[in-house]
Amino acid sequence: MPENLTKESFEELLSVLCAKLTAECQESAPFRKSPEFENRVRQVLQELVSAHELQVDFDPHPYGFPDIVLGKFGVEVKFTTNDTWRSVANSVFESHRDQGVEDVYVVFGKMGGTPQVDWDRYDSCVIHVRTSHVPRFEIQIRPQESLFQKIGVSYQDFCRLPIESRMEHIRKYARGRLKAGERLWWLEDAPDEGHSLPVQARLYMSLEQAEKRRLRAEAALLCPQVVKSSRSRDKYNDVTLYLLTYHGVLCPQARDLFSAGSVAMRSSGKRGGRYVERALLDIQDEMREAAATLDDRLFVEYWGRSVPPETRVAEWLKKADELANGWVPSKVLFLDSPPP
Repeated sequence: MPENLTKESFEELLSVLCAKLTAECQESAPFRKSPEFENRVRQVLQELVSAHELQVDFDPHPYGFPDIVLGKFGVEVKFTTNDTWRSVANSVFESHRDQGVEDVYVVFGKMGGTPQVDWDRYDSCVIHVRTSHVPRFEIQIRPQESLFQKIGVSYQDFCRLPIESRMEHIRKYARGRLKAGERLWWLEDAPDEGHSLPVQARLYMSLEQAEKRRLRAEAALLCPQVVKSSRSRDKYNDVTLYLLTYHGVLCPQARDLFSAGSVAMRSSGKRGGRYVERALLDIQDEMREAAATLDDRLFVEYWGRSVPPETRVAEWLKKADELANGWVPSKVLFLDSPPP
């Protein structure tokens, strides 16, 4: 790396780059597509850095981050045909980051409204985390406050953290933005971990009986509020969200999972009694299996803390006893389960 190319001088080059590209897209037709814009960024950058004995790679790895690597400096290129300075950026995991890059910048081409090209430091313009199949940063040129200012960790320190520690910060931030009745649907610490949704949404009514029982048991275990009074309006909200966000299963009438005669009378055709009690009695074995096998992060999300598999049934009974009205679940359910 040439000694004369300091951070300040590189930022001056970026200002020259953006001024030139802004003039081009205002004087002639704006850039129409992202690859066209990114290629032009590379061409102009090559002209600007050639005096510094640097070479722009015109055939980079398709998933590399940042898009352009120039020694210890990196440039991530963003483009939109809309009149906005916001865009979704890379995954918080940064799995394909070039480890030689110390300072990352964004060059943003905004073709909507008055076409303009501007740059910003990457750590300054990350403002939010959005979720697709993995959590991804969202950026905005010249924001009032960056995400890293909000969470109290610099981008440089964040990048040095192991994946698990990064996700602790991200989940804490995301939970702080949830509204009543909302849940996180991603809990993974790495992009290739187990939870993934099917491409197509499925209706609960169309599932095989064994899968229905398994999903009802998982939902009942994570959401002990299903034992609450029938007058409780929100008792099935978490059940519905769990089935949808972790299994891609839409259940329009979640109350029927535990209060309909079709599930309550499965083990006995006798009518009457407390249907939710009878429905839970019927899936005790599946609930035990769920307690033994579900990811602990689900219990952190739904119960608020980590719970060892061997104590989950006992903890569920304690929660259910506090929530139930008119009956005591621990006197009816899991009577053959040994105490922890």
